[in-house]
Amino acid sequence: MGRRRKKEEKIIRKTLPEFFLCPNCAKNTVKVTLDKKNNIAGIRCSSCGLKSRVPIDPLTAEVDAYSIFVDQYYGVAKVEEKKVA
Repeated sequence: MGRRRKKEEKIIRKTLPEFFLCPNCAKNTVKVTLDKKNNIAGIRCSSCGLKSRVPIDPLTAEVDAYSIFVDQYYGVAKVEEKKVA
């Protein structure tokens, strides 16, 4: 009698999305393009035509630029640290 073969475990690697959810029309059609020379991210929805430009840092990824855009769209202010006296 022989041994049972071990089942091979497939490693599933998650990747970052290419298209994001549009806050205006609620479709997955927002594309983010990074211009690292000028430190600007261009954000465009191909469904409703929503466009925006967001200033970014040189190490910013597409997901980070999208989250900055969504915060600006909904008018969320940055949280400031409280100084303890």
